[in-house]
Amino acid sequence: MVKVEIVEEKEQHDPRSPYSSASSSRTSSSVSLSSVGSELDGEESFYERIVALADIIPPTTRQSISSRISKTTGFLKGTGKVVGNLVWIVTTSALLVGLPLALVLEDEAKIVQQEKEMLAQQQGAQMLAPPGSMYPPNQPQQKGVSPPGF
Repeated sequence: MVKVEIVEEKEQHDPRSPYSSASSSRTSSSVSLSSVGSELDGEESFYERIVALADIIPPTTRQSISSRISKTTGFLKGTGKVVGNLVWIVTTSALLVGLPLALVLEDEAKIVQQEKEMLAQQQGAQMLAPPGSMYPPNQPQQKGVSPPGF
């Protein structure tokens, strides 16, 4: 069973507190919150406000939040490292294997194109030769007169 006790607060006179003043009672306040808030803004930094929030959150909750954040950052760092290694492997493999292969295939395509052009030139020369030519198109023509036996 839970016992509930009523504890009377001691009156402390803090001049910066909006809830108590030297002349105020429990039911009335002569200081407005807006005037006190503007006074505190200049004195308190953002970091101090965040640190003050730590008192509001229970220690077990803070510990669970901290452990989740550290686990998440560890997971993201590990994943980033693995992804970076995979990208490195793929990139270097493409450069070491793919680039020379692409260059060889390009050279082979150039050679095939040159062979097609030479074949087209030979066929064009055969078409332009007169039909009653004394030399067949595939035999080379003789240059000048050569002595017998040579």
